[in-house]
Amino acid sequence: FCSGSYPLPVPCVRPCDWFKIAVDSVDFGEHVENQTGVRDSLSRRHHRVYQLYSRTSGKHVQVLGRKIQARGEDGDKFAQLVVEADTFGSQVRIRGKETNFYLCMNRKGKLVGRKASGRNSECVFIEMMLENNYTAWMSARYTGWYVGFTKKGRPRRGPQTLPNQQDVHFMKRFPPGEQPSLQHCSFTTVSKRGRRTQESDGLPDIHS
Repeated sequence: FCSGSYPLPVPCVRPCDWFKIAVDSVDFGEHVENQTGVRDSLSRRHHRVYQLYSRTSGKHVQVLGRKIQARGEDGDKFAQLVVEADTFGSQVRIRGKETNFYLCMNRKGKLVGRKASGRNSECVFIEMMLENNYTAWMSARYTGWYVGFTKKGRPRRGPQTLPNQQDVHFMKRFPPGEQPSLQHCSFTTVSKRGRRTQESDGLPDIHS
């Protein structure tokens, strides 16, 4: 307690305690959620080419221009999609590599292809990793509406989708021949006799 001109004892708070109180009062979860919805125009966009395998149709999502379907075979040129991530969080845009059309969801919940600009919010989706190791994409503009397809590969309207439906579950796969290559690692061993190093690939020790 502090003593002084106060009529009654009052609790003393050190400067470091004030800082701790200020930090504890900040809701970092809310900050991250807010920043996730902000488009980042300063950072360099991250592009990666994937195939999106539909759990329901057993085929890959295709962007055929304005038409969207999930009937592509492995390696199909219309099934190669460029996933563009340019935000603090998990907001992405999905573009057909062959047609250069973007996967979008209109106000009726229909999946369509568009020559979209970066400002079209109907072409922005939130990537969500599910507990079953599948991925779902929810519309950033129409919350609760997901990208989904029927067993025949036809698009399902957003209002008819739920996150626990198999129709909205996808698996990201690299196109054939575009898997990231693993670099060869070279190891060295130390000789017990002379403490000299030699390559692990079996080269003879010229010093022995």
